[in-house]
Amino acid sequence: MDLSGLVNNLKTVLSRRLRHEFAKHLGQFYQKPGSWHGTYYVGSVGNASLETVKRYIEEQGQDRWSAKRREAQENRRSTA
Repeated sequence: MDLSGLVNNLKTVLSRRLRHEFAKHLGQFYQKPGSWHGTYYVGSVGNASLETVKRYIEEQGQDRWSAKRREAQENRRSTA
């Protein structure tokens, strides 16, 4: 199965389960049968660890050259 088929199947199953479980609450918001937007994003992080990806996400919107980051870069340079 290709990635787009997998994502579409996941969205379909999850949508059905959510509508079934929360029908009373969702009925006032969704008159259409679809819950999801037709698009999605898939990205690759190569060989990055889960911890590296989490740290990257948490640092989004922060000062790119924060003191902690500068310190880490200096430590890498001094050990190289």
